[in-house]
Amino acid sequence: MFTGIIEEIGKVLELSENSIQIQCKEVLSDLKFGDSIAVNGTCLTVRNIFSDSFIADISPVTYRVTMFRYLQVGSPVNLERAMSSNGRFGGHIVSGHVESVGKIICIARQGDFYLFEIEADDFVMKYIVGKGSVSLNGISLTVADAADNGFKLMIIPHTFDNTNLKYLKQGDFVNIEPDILSKYVEKFLLMSDNKSRINFEFLQENGF
Repeated sequence: MFTGIIEEIGKVLELSENSIQIQCKEVLSDLKFGDSIAVNGTCLTVRNIFSDSFIADISPVTYRVTMFRYLQVGSPVNLERAMSSNGRFGGHIVSGHVESVGKIICIARQGDFYLFEIEADDFVMKYIVGKGSVSLNGISLTVADAADNGFKLMIIPHTFDNTNLKYLKQGDFVNIEPDILSKYVEKFLLMSDNKSRINFEFLQENGF
Protein backbone atom coordinates (compact mmCIF):
# COMPACT_ATOMS: atom_id res chain seq x y z
CA MET A 1 0.00 0.00 0.00
CA PHE A 2 1.11 3.55 -0.75
CA THR A 3 0.08 7.04 0.34
CA GLY A 4 0.64 9.13 -2.77
CA ILE A 5 3.45 11.16 -1.21
CA ILE A 6 6.27 11.05 -3.77
CA GLU A 7 9.74 10.40 -2.36
CA GLU A 8 11.89 10.94 -5.41
CA ILE A 9 11.87 11.58 -9.14
CA GLY A 10 13.74 8.80 -10.94
CA LYS A 11 14.89 8.54 -14.55
CA VAL A 12 14.18 5.70 -16.96
CA LEU A 13 17.45 4.05 -18.03
CA GLU A 14 16.03 1.10 -19.97
CA LEU A 15 12.51 0.15 -20.93
CA SER A 16 10.80 -2.75 -22.68
CA GLU A 17 7.31 -4.21 -22.65
CA ASN A 18 8.28 -6.51 -19.78
CA SER A 19 10.80 -4.60 -17.64
CA ILE A 20 12.01 -1.16 -16.62
CA GLN A 21 15.28 0.08 -15.13
CA ILE A 22 15.16 3.33 -13.17
CA GLN A 23 18.03 5.49 -11.97
CA CYS A 24 17.45 6.89 -8.50
CA LYS A 25 19.09 7.56 -5.15
CA GLU A 26 16.85 8.13 -2.14
CA VAL A 27 14.60 5.07 -2.45
CA LEU A 28 17.61 2.75 -2.73
CA SER A 29 18.57 3.33 0.91
CA ASP A 30 16.60 0.33 2.20
CA LEU A 31 15.18 -1.19 -0.98
CA LYS A 32 15.32 -4.99 -1.09
CA PHE A 33 14.77 -7.68 -3.69
CA GLY A 34 11.05 -8.42 -3.93
CA ASP A 35 9.93 -5.08 -2.46
CA SER A 36 6.96 -3.23 -3.90
CA ILE A 37 7.58 0.22 -5.30
CA ALA A 38 5.21 2.62 -7.02
CA VAL A 39 6.51 3.92 -10.35
CA ASN A 40 4.25 6.71 -11.58
CA GLY A 41 1.66 5.22 -9.27
CA THR A 42 1.97 1.68 -10.62
CA CYS A 43 2.91 -0.99 -8.08
CA LEU A 44 5.90 -2.96 -9.37
CA THR A 45 8.11 -5.60 -7.77
CA VAL A 46 11.86 -5.01 -7.54
CA ARG A 47 13.84 -7.70 -9.39
CA ASN A 48 17.40 -6.36 -9.32
CA ILE A 49 19.14 -3.62 -7.33
CA PHE A 50 22.30 -1.77 -8.31
CA SER A 51 24.26 1.07 -6.72
CA ASP A 52 22.33 3.73 -8.64
CA SER A 53 19.23 2.00 -10.03
CA PHE A 54 16.79 -0.88 -9.84
CA ILE A 55 14.96 -3.13 -12.30
CA ALA A 56 11.33 -4.17 -12.02
CA ASP A 57 9.19 -6.44 -14.18
CA ILE A 58 6.18 -5.15 -16.12
CA SER A 59 3.37 -7.59 -16.82
CA PRO A 60 1.56 -7.47 -20.20
CA VAL A 61 -1.60 -6.18 -18.49
CA THR A 62 0.31 -3.44 -16.68
CA TYR A 63 2.00 -2.33 -19.86
CA ARG A 64 -1.34 -2.21 -21.68
CA VAL A 65 -3.39 -0.28 -19.12
CA THR A 66 -0.78 2.24 -17.91
CA MET A 67 1.12 5.11 -19.50
CA PHE A 68 4.30 3.00 -19.48
CA ARG A 69 3.80 2.50 -23.21
CA TYR A 70 4.37 6.25 -23.64
CA LEU A 71 7.59 6.37 -21.58
CA GLN A 72 11.00 6.72 -23.17
CA VAL A 73 14.59 6.38 -21.98
CA GLY A 74 15.26 9.52 -19.96
CA SER A 75 11.63 10.03 -18.90
CA PRO A 76 11.23 11.27 -15.30
CA VAL A 77 9.04 9.03 -13.10
CA ASN A 78 7.60 9.45 -9.61
CA LEU A 79 8.80 6.93 -7.03
CA GLU A 80 7.34 5.88 -3.68
CA ARG A 81 8.25 2.89 -1.55
CA ALA A 82 5.48 0.92 0.12
CA MET A 83 4.23 2.54 3.32
CA SER A 84 5.98 1.43 6.49
CA SER A 85 3.95 0.52 9.58
CA ASN A 86 5.46 3.40 11.58
CA GLY A 87 5.13 6.02 8.84
CA ARG A 88 2.78 9.00 8.66
CA PHE A 89 -0.26 8.67 6.43
CA GLY A 90 0.15 11.97 4.59
CA GLY A 91 -1.95 11.34 1.49
CA HIS A 92 -4.72 8.79 0.94
CA ILE A 93 -4.91 5.03 0.35
CA VAL A 94 -3.17 4.29 -2.96
CA SER A 95 -3.07 0.64 -4.01
CA GLY A 96 -0.81 1.08 -7.01
CA HIS A 97 -3.39 -0.53 -9.29
CA VAL A 98 -3.81 1.98 -12.10
CA GLU A 99 -7.31 1.95 -13.57
CA SER A 100 -6.91 4.17 -16.60
CA VAL A 101 -4.71 6.54 -18.57
CA GLY A 102 -5.76 10.17 -18.77
CA LYS A 103 -4.65 12.92 -21.12
CA ILE A 104 -3.58 16.41 -20.10
CA ILE A 105 -5.67 18.90 -22.06
CA CYS A 106 -4.58 22.08 -20.29
CA ILE A 107 -1.92 23.35 -17.88
CA ALA A 108 -2.38 26.93 -16.73
CA ARG A 109 -0.40 28.83 -14.11
CA GLN A 110 -2.57 30.78 -11.69
CA GLY A 111 -0.34 32.83 -9.42
CA ASP A 112 1.85 30.37 -7.53
CA PHE A 113 -0.46 27.48 -8.37
CA TYR A 114 -1.00 25.32 -11.47
CA LEU A 115 -4.34 24.27 -12.90
CA PHE A 116 -4.27 20.86 -14.60
CA GLU A 117 -7.23 19.69 -16.69
CA ILE A 118 -7.30 15.93 -17.30
CA GLU A 119 -9.42 14.13 -19.87
CA ALA A 120 -10.51 10.70 -18.66
CA ASP A 121 -12.84 7.92 -19.81
CA ASP A 122 -16.29 7.14 -18.43
CA PHE A 123 -15.07 4.11 -16.49
CA VAL A 124 -12.78 6.12 -14.22
CA MET A 125 -14.92 9.28 -14.07
CA LYS A 126 -17.73 7.49 -12.25
CA TYR A 127 -15.38 7.19 -9.27
CA ILE A 128 -14.15 10.81 -9.29
CA VAL A 129 -15.98 13.62 -7.49
CA GLY A 130 -15.18 17.19 -6.64
CA LYS A 131 -13.12 17.52 -3.43
CA GLY A 132 -12.47 13.78 -3.56
CA SER A 133 -9.06 12.11 -3.74
CA VAL A 134 -7.34 10.81 -6.86
CA SER A 135 -3.87 9.47 -7.62
CA LEU A 136 -2.25 11.02 -10.70
CA ASN A 137 1.09 9.42 -11.62
CA GLY A 138 1.12 8.18 -8.04
CA ILE A 139 0.57 11.63 -6.48
CA SER A 140 -2.19 12.00 -3.91
CA LEU A 141 -4.28 14.95 -5.11
CA THR A 142 -7.63 16.58 -4.38
CA VAL A 143 -10.07 17.00 -7.26
CA ALA A 144 -10.98 20.67 -7.71
CA ASP A 145 -13.86 19.99 -10.09
CA ALA A 146 -15.25 17.01 -11.99
CA ALA A 147 -17.27 16.83 -15.21
CA ASP A 148 -18.53 13.98 -17.39
CA ASN A 149 -15.35 13.66 -19.43
CA GLY A 150 -12.61 14.82 -17.10
CA PHE A 151 -11.54 16.66 -13.98
CA LYS A 152 -9.48 19.62 -12.79
CA LEU A 153 -6.69 19.75 -10.23
CA MET A 154 -5.17 22.78 -8.52
CA ILE A 155 -1.53 21.91 -7.86
CA ILE A 156 0.32 23.61 -5.01
CA PRO A 157 3.93 24.79 -5.59
CA HIS A 158 5.51 22.08 -3.40
CA THR A 159 3.79 19.26 -5.30
CA PHE A 160 4.62 20.80 -8.67
CA ASP A 161 8.30 21.29 -7.79
CA ASN A 162 8.84 17.85 -6.21
CA THR A 163 7.09 15.54 -8.69
CA ASN A 164 7.26 14.93 -12.42
CA LEU A 165 4.26 17.21 -12.96
CA LYS A 166 6.77 19.98 -13.67
CA TYR A 167 7.99 18.08 -16.74
CA LEU A 168 4.56 17.39 -18.22
CA LYS A 169 2.88 19.33 -21.02
CA GLN A 170 -0.43 19.46 -22.83
CA GLY A 171 -1.08 16.20 -24.67
CA ASP A 172 0.95 14.03 -22.28
CA PHE A 173 -0.60 10.94 -20.70
CA VAL A 174 -0.83 10.17 -16.98
CA ASN A 175 -1.76 7.20 -14.80
CA ILE A 176 -5.03 7.53 -12.90
CA GLU A 177 -6.11 5.58 -9.83
CA PRO A 178 -9.38 6.75 -8.25
CA ASP A 179 -9.90 6.55 -4.51
CA ILE A 180 -10.33 2.85 -3.64
CA LEU A 181 -13.06 3.77 -1.14
CA SER A 182 -15.33 4.81 -4.00
CA LYS A 183 -15.16 1.30 -5.46
CA TYR A 184 -16.06 -0.30 -2.13
CA VAL A 185 -19.02 2.07 -1.80
CA GLU A 186 -20.14 1.16 -5.31
CA LYS A 187 -19.97 -2.56 -4.55
CA PHE A 188 -21.88 -2.11 -1.30
CA LEU A 189 -24.66 -0.19 -3.05
CA LEU A 190 -25.04 -2.63 -5.93
CA MET A 191 -27.60 -5.39 -5.60
CA SER A 192 -27.21 -8.93 -6.92
CA ASP A 193 -28.90 -7.90 -10.17
CA ASN A 194 -26.21 -5.22 -10.61
CA LYS A 195 -28.65 -2.33 -10.12
CA SER A 196 -27.98 0.47 -7.74
CA ARG A 197 -29.88 0.64 -4.45
CA ILE A 198 -30.04 4.42 -4.83
CA ASN A 199 -33.33 5.65 -6.30
CA PHE A 200 -35.77 8.50 -5.67
CA GLU A 201 -37.47 6.66 -2.80
CA PHE A 202 -34.12 5.87 -1.15
CA LEU A 203 -33.08 9.52 -1.29
CA GLN A 204 -36.44 10.67 0.15
CA GLU A 205 -36.25 8.17 3.01
CA ASN A 206 -32.77 9.35 3.90
CA GLY A 207 -33.56 13.05 3.93
CA PHE A 208 -32.23 14.14 0.55
